Amino acid sequence: MSARRLLFRGMYRLGFTPWDGHALARGLRNVVEDDSGAALSPGTALDLGCGTGDNAIYLAQNGWTVTGVDFTPRALRIARDKAQAGKVSVRFLCVDITQLSGAGLGNDFDLVTDGGCLHGMNAADRAVYVEQINAVTRPESRLLIIGFTPGALFGVRGIDQSEIERMFTPQWELISSGDEPNYVPTNGNQPVRHYLLARRT
Repeated sequence: MSARRLLFRGMYRLGFTPWDGHALARGLRNVVEDDSGAALSPGTALDLGCGTGDNAIYLAQNGWTVTGVDFTPRALRIARDKAQAGKVSVRFLCVDITQLSGAGLGNDFDLVTDGGCLHGMNAADRAVYVEQINAVTRPESRLLIIGFTPGALFGVRGIDQSEIERMFTPQWELISSGDEPNYVPTNGNQPVRHYLLARRT
């Protein structure tokens, strides 16, 4: 088992999950609810690293057909309980996001959301991540990435717009980005940003 899996499973076992309990990201609300015409029509969504399910459940509440994946069984059990309590249907599966193509999820999701996975990956896993995202999407799919900027949080590598564009070009085009004001700056810079991409090919 990888060190990354061990770390997250251990944190859930201890009940130390500082990524839980935040307000929904502005980037996600923009995709779902924006009344300026930018919101997407509900379709199929894949929530990467879904954790205890808040983003996946929110999408389902707004008409999306949602699959949430995470490699932490304890988080998925909590997510299923929350979905049941909220009376929404979400398919939650124990899947590593570097192995999406072999998990039988499908290959034509309209929307893929990442609320904090890519920013913590090493270079090798980031390259695999792009391949896996391409395997489960189609032209015109959307990808929403939310992540810490480099240097914003100790122990998290972070990611910025230039790396996002370098990694995903030419298959994807960055169509919008912005700050996430629900996260309080710790170093004088905006620590979390969202990036919305559209698949070209």
